[in-house]
Amino acid sequence: MNAHDPAWAQHRLLASRRREFLGAPIHALTMAETLAVADEAMTLRRPLHHVVVNVAKLVNMRNNTELREDVATADVINVDGIGVLWGARLCGVALPERVAGVDIMINLLSLCANRGFRPFLLGAEQSVLDAVKMRLARDHPGLVVAGMRNGYFKPEDEAGIVEAINASGADCLLVAMPTPRKERFLKRYRDELTPSFVMGVGGSFDVYGGKVARAPKLIQAAGLEWLFRVAQEPRRLWRRYYDTNTAYAALLCRELWGRRGRRKVDL
Repeated sequence: MNAHDPAWAQHRLLASRRREFLGAPIHALTMAETLAVADEAMTLRRPLHHVVVNVAKLVNMRNNTELREDVATADVINVDGIGVLWGARLCGVALPERVAGVDIMINLLSLCANRGFRPFLLGAEQSVLDAVKMRLARDHPGLVVAGMRNGYFKPEDEAGIVEAINASGADCLLVAMPTPRKERFLKRYRDELTPSFVMGVGGSFDVYGGKVARAPKLIQAAGLEWLFRVAQEPRRLWRRYYDTNTAYAALLCRELWGRRGRRKVDL
């Protein structure tokens, strides 16, 4: 590479924006910068693995070595959760903004439509995929979807699915499966997958397809999007959010106390 090589320039940008918070690597990128990185990767046909970090994932990474490796080895790591953004800033880690996975996906689909890139959609229920396909036809009638496959398959089916994705000629791959399944899938097959830009989008297909309502902007800005989700599915989600949020609060308090102690020692 040389200084005038676009790939080298992108590498330098990502290297200069890499930060660390509670042991997790994070890139200090805006939404516009993230989309520019994705656009360049697809234009240059250069592999780029993208992940996001929220409170639950950050907490689980501390107890799950595989998940931590899957996230840490990704090329681009955005801050998805407002709690992570606020916590990082409290600890002196400068991050420009929250870059939510669902917003990246929606903007990426618009980018694909405008630039002629072809996405492959993997994951969610078949009914949700059908709803996503209908909405895409309305929102982006010129968009060519390389392929779609629901997320209900067995481990022995994975090799055939990877072959189908590669045969589709897709420029990007969006994987709508829960953590840590999507991270493990992308890490396991990243060297075999031919789409240039690959990312896990979690439950974003459910939101885009209308199965799950997204919190209003004011609730998002107040950091209460998690509470909005619990209100929709209290029996399934309350314990998960309670456990991860309390664990995160404890980690954050410990980190802030440690930083305070180190400052006293330095003085």
